[in-house]
Amino acid sequence: MDLFKSLRVVALPTKTNFRGVTIREVALFEGEYGWAEFSPFLEYDDRECAPWLACAIEAATQPKPQLYRTEIPVNGTIPALNDSAQLESIVDSFPGVSTFKIKVGNNSQEDISRISLVKKLRPDAKIRIDVNGLWSVDEAVEFLQLVGEIEYVEQPCATVDELRDLKTRIDVKIAGDEILRKAHDPFAIDLEGAVDYLMLKVQPLGGIKRAHKLAEHHNLPVVVSSALESAVGINYGAILAGSLEHLNFDCGLGTGSLLSKDVAHLPIVDGKIKISDVVPNLDGLDVSADRYEWWNNRIMRTAQLLP
Repeated sequence: MDLFKSLRVVALPTKTNFRGVTIREVALFEGEYGWAEFSPFLEYDDRECAPWLACAIEAATQPKPQLYRTEIPVNGTIPALNDSAQLESIVDSFPGVSTFKIKVGNNSQEDISRISLVKKLRPDAKIRIDVNGLWSVDEAVEFLQLVGEIEYVEQPCATVDELRDLKTRIDVKIAGDEILRKAHDPFAIDLEGAVDYLMLKVQPLGGIKRAHKLAEHHNLPVVVSSALESAVGINYGAILAGSLEHLNFDCGLGTGSLLSKDVAHLPIVDGKIKISDVVPNLDGLDVSADRYEWWNNRIMRTAQLLP
């Protein structure tokens, strides 16, 4: 496809292990309306990659939507690690943010310790926790009785039925992430009585237009978040956040702070990032020839699945 003639694939090291990722590979290409990113995680099959590619094509070929704001408030994102010095350094990399989302779910004692340290470092910050669907209903109830006040818990259990059961047993608000973006048809799932908020991630959901349609269809308050993208993908997520008339939550778009190298700098200033026209600097970041070929083949296969 002519659109991918400018394709570059780069490798961005992370500051720490983030959900098993220490090197984030992303594919970037340029179209009429700017640079676009295609960066599904390596283990995703072609079907799951399809909305990510649809989003990238939209970003490169479609004009940007109307914006209601150009500065986006962000939360800090805390990986599942327990080294105090590392945690303090990561917290410090989110200047001025008033909300932190903390990865939990594998070890309750370590999770509580991590949350307590973040609360100590930023005592006035709101706390969210993200479980990535790892808990049973009983495990979720037990942990949420221990954790204290939080803004919400993101994807505590994997299925709609489990989330619906959990909601009858707790007072904590629930945000749905994987339940939407990993669904075969995210318009077909019934979220009534299962979640209070909807997580919108622009790549996994197929772009800004489709994210708007999903938000309208499910008629729930939304939180915009990232998928550990480069600055190109983060900026497109920020455009989604800016295009929402009502934005009531800090957004999970500060994850560039978790990368030790990036293609551009989107600084967090007073807890916000500014929407930019990102032109990436790719010098010295390209992957090897075989990894480029792997990504190029992945894109070509995935493109065959698009309408």
